[in-house]
Amino acid sequence: MENKFIFLVVLCITAHIIRTVYEILKRGNKIKAGRTSFIIIFADMVVLWVSWFMLCGADTNILLIPSPVKYAGMAVTAAGSLLFLTALLTIRTLETYEGDLVTSGIYSKIRHPMYLGFIFWLVGFPVFCGSYYSMILAIPFIFNVLYWRRLEELELSERFYDYEEYRRRTWF
Repeated sequence: MENKFIFLVVLCITAHIIRTVYEILKRGNKIKAGRTSFIIIFADMVVLWVSWFMLCGADTNILLIPSPVKYAGMAVTAAGSLLFLTALLTIRTLETYEGDLVTSGIYSKIRHPMYLGFIFWLVGFPVFCGSYYSMILAIPFIFNVLYWRRLEELELSERFYDYEEYRRRTWF
């Protein structure tokens, strides 16, 4: 069981690193978002999230968490899934979006609902599972997601002249 957990931790960290390097290279105009990069990053994100959920369940140090708190963790995880899916259905694409700034639907209230959903997953699922080490791992992973968000904010500010006004009237 311990080897499985360590493998999943390494896999999840590696997927985070790949996504972060991609975002940095994209920001530096070394990589252009397109069909190939979409496929690679989509596959990376699938590995990242599958490994995250599996490692929370395989954590070798389980905390005794009261049932109401565990179910609150599952509710936060479910809310993260709802945010992610609502955002995805609103924009209907990921890396290859070339249209106007999306400010309707969930995006009328939250600028980065997918990233917020990711953070909810990082917080909620380890609480639900009582996964001590996963709770600790969630901290740098949350900072990593916030870094992705920051890079995207810079890109959107450069790409859309009305982004700063949109940013002021929305959350996250």
